[in-house]
Amino acid sequence: MASKQPAMSPSDLPIAPVLDRATGPRRAEADELLALFKEISGYEPVVWAGRILGFGQYEYRYESGHGGIAPLLAFAPGPSHHTIYLASGFAERWPELLEKLGKHRSSKACLYLTRLASVDQAILRELIEKSLQETLSDDTTMNS
Repeated sequence: MASKQPAMSPSDLPIAPVLDRATGPRRAEADELLALFKEISGYEPVVWAGRILGFGQYEYRYESGHGGIAPLLAFAPGPSHHTIYLASGFAERWPELLEKLGKHRSSKACLYLTRLASVDQAILRELIEKSLQETLSDDTTMNS
């Protein structure tokens, strides 16, 4: 019997339907994020889990032995907000950047932006770059 593909895995799905999850002004913002993530990562986007655009990938393994693959950088456009996936614990690592970012919400590894116009683009870029550096510096196996 074939093993089931993990939910968080890359696919060959086209990126247009993922970008089109964002509507109205957020659709143009999704294109801006696409360009920004491609520029910072140097990778072309790949659809992960049917709704996330991932750029590059790496293999991780926890001390427990559990492991898998994840995108180096990723975001998910949506009808009400954009979800930016950052290094776990980013809010504790870079609170000074979040204070300057502008209107946002955050969780352990996600930054939620209602509108790109509501945030400082230079600070957003810095957060994404720092997240990538953090991921690359972790003890992981890198894959393209």
